[in-house]
Amino acid sequence: MQHPQTGHSPAAIQESALETNAVLRNTYLLLAATLLFSALTAGLAVVFNMPYPGVIITLVGYFGLLFLTAKFRNSALGLVFIFALTGFMGMTLGPIVNLYLQLPNGGELVMTALGTTGLTFLGLSAYALKSRRDFSFMGGFLMVGILGAFVLGLAAIFFQLPALSLAVSGMFVLAMGGLILYQTSAIIHGGERNYIMATVTLYVSIYNLFTSLLHLFGAFGDE
Repeated sequence: MQHPQTGHSPAAIQESALETNAVLRNTYLLLAATLLFSALTAGLAVVFNMPYPGVIITLVGYFGLLFLTAKFRNSALGLVFIFALTGFMGMTLGPIVNLYLQLPNGGELVMTALGTTGLTFLGLSAYALKSRRDFSFMGGFLMVGILGAFVLGLAAIFFQLPALSLAVSGMFVLAMGGLILYQTSAIIHGGERNYIMATVTLYVSIYNLFTSLLHLFGAFGDE
């Protein structure tokens, strides 16, 4: 017998629900592990006062490891590369955090950005899980918005345009909030069944949200 609204049998619906719960559980466990590993590598970079590797090396390392993670997402190597990716991103974050920590109120700025990032992620994830709304309609807007912000961000760096850089940070805060809703919704509604790729998307959202908020809070704090 099929369900009158979905057209699927109760067994199929139950199986789908179990698969969704498994993807959610694995995603959040892996996300927690990668965030901790990233925090560890960032902490080491701060302790040893490691220099920022530069935009080119950061982008090559990020996209290269992202490609390898996606390529091997269905094997154990995918786990190796996602930890390599998040560890690398933590190392690039360390020098940035270290720069802020040297400011008079740097510790407060970093903790405020970190706390705001955590609350934003938990709040948006809880909303998506509780409401079970389908945010798949945001996919196209997010792709265009993130690509546009990325290009403008590069322009702000290479042409040294502080005002544009702040605007890009604001764009990224909004885009990453939308990406968290989109990715969580995709897991719930079956659009994403690979927990490694789901973890990557959520990690990148959190990373960019934190760095963008740190930039904005620093600017508004006249730092």
